[in-house]
Amino acid sequence: MLQEKTTFVDLRQYDQSHFDRGKPGWFVLLWWLVQAIAFPLTLHPFNGIRCQLLRLFGAKVGEGVVLRPTARFTYPWKVTIGDYSWIGDDVVFYSLDEIIIGEHCVISQKSYLCTGGHDIKDPTFKLKTAPIVIEDGAWVAMDCFIGPGVKIGTNSVIGARSSVFKSMPSGQVCIGSPCRPCYPRPMN
Repeated sequence: MLQEKTTFVDLRQYDQSHFDRGKPGWFVLLWWLVQAIAFPLTLHPFNGIRCQLLRLFGAKVGEGVVLRPTARFTYPWKVTIGDYSWIGDDVVFYSLDEIIIGEHCVISQKSYLCTGGHDIKDPTFKLKTAPIVIEDGAWVAMDCFIGPGVKIGTNSVIGARSSVFKSMPSGQVCIGSPCRPCYPRPMN
């Protein structure tokens, strides 16, 4: 005899019609096409071309930004990158909400900045978003996850492979999963 399974989540009820991508569907598709073709075809030193493409699609990109060709941006019009910041290979800006990167920041390779999630208490799996802010001089090391609503303080370091689910203070070296402040960042 087969026993009927009961689940709390009913994904047939999922509805994200309330979510505003910020641009019409054709514009989103155009961006995804341009990013898929143009970014990988530009050589590493041609940051200017990639920065110009981001600006063309609404991102606010400062002067002297280094942007690797394998970096990915879901909705660039929700992204701000300050002067002289570096965005490494395979970094993902899952920008369902605003992502603000300060000046002189480093977001190292394979890091994932995620502004969206789902309400685990809601049986319809409702989408929730919150912005991410990474303040001036911060370094997010390799392969980190930065969650929705997180603020990384000025001159902080987030250690490699850390998972950041809450805001981190300024001037600290923070490591772990979940990430925690461990000691002051030495500044020479």
